[in-house]
Amino acid sequence: MIIVTGGAGFIGSAIIWRLNQLGKDDILVVDNLGTDEKWKNLVPLKFHDYMEKDEFLSLAINQRLAAKLRSDREPIEAIIHMGACSSTVERDATYLIQNNFEYTKQLAMVAVNEGSRFIYASSAATYGDGSKGFADDEKHIDRFMPLNMYGYSKQIFDKWALWHGLFDRIVGIKYFNVFGPNEYHKGDMRSVVAKAYEQIKTTGKMQLFKSYREDYRDGEQVRDFIYVKDAVDMTLFFLENKNVGGLFNVGSGVANTWNKLASAIFNGLGMPSKVEFVEMPETIRDKYQYRTTADISRIRRAGYTSPITGLDEAVSDYVRNYLVPGKRLAE
Repeated sequence: MIIVTGGAGFIGSAIIWRLNQLGKDDILVVDNLGTDEKWKNLVPLKFHDYMEKDEFLSLAINQRLAAKLRSDREPIEAIIHMGACSSTVERDATYLIQNNFEYTKQLAMVAVNEGSRFIYASSAATYGDGSKGFADDEKHIDRFMPLNMYGYSKQIFDKWALWHGLFDRIVGIKYFNVFGPNEYHKGDMRSVVAKAYEQIKTTGKMQLFKSYREDYRDGEQVRDFIYVKDAVDMTLFFLENKNVGGLFNVGSGVANTWNKLASAIFNGLGMPSKVEFVEMPETIRDKYQYRTTADISRIRRAGYTSPITGLDEAVSDYVRNYLVPGKRLAE
């Protein structure tokens, strides 16, 4: 059995979609469905059971999770832990520590004690402003200074796993700017591709933040954009290669500007590009990353050889096959 936490969410549901394509459906989905519409991501997917996050966490904390799951199922092959608060503007530090740090610790120990694979979502937000580089080797953890509490809640678990010598048995994925189908429920935390599509439908143009650094012109800030289908394949590489452990960047390894992304979106829609640059909120100006680019040499050395979809092709697939018809993966 494979457990996927955050299984109704963006990356989690995409992981289940790919597992289904690989013929795997002995899956326990864990999530907190709440009142949004992420439940719709689950409708076309195949899995054997669902459990709410609070019940699942209570069982883990009380050391009863493994026994309950073993009672009527196969052993736990893997826990793929995508469940987290992913808001980069969340200010409740106590909530983030409980949800992103303590929860992850409990599940890591369940997996280690059961001899199960543990793959969890870290984040490129741990790298801060990027001035210290983007090296995913665990020995560099202490050099990075996250710019927001979300990034720190991810980094503190990375550090905890290192301190406890777990990286020979577990894998942390540092996701960069992931975009693609099944993110409809994320509101303001959706990718720029999804938000721009709505803007263009309504106004015929898209908005980007102005630059507040002289060395970057408007729209020339750089990001590493990675299509969710590629991010999922890179993640599941570690499910099949259980001898590999550590922290790994998951990105395209290519630096693309916001202007190039905008062009790709308009091209996908068959429209001329029309971009409006707007003021960046003062609350995020001192926390804004002007450049992120994943160093993916480590995952390549580990044996991941598949090509990564180029930005134009990925955006076109997302826009034409999912956003325009309003479809989700597996529909």
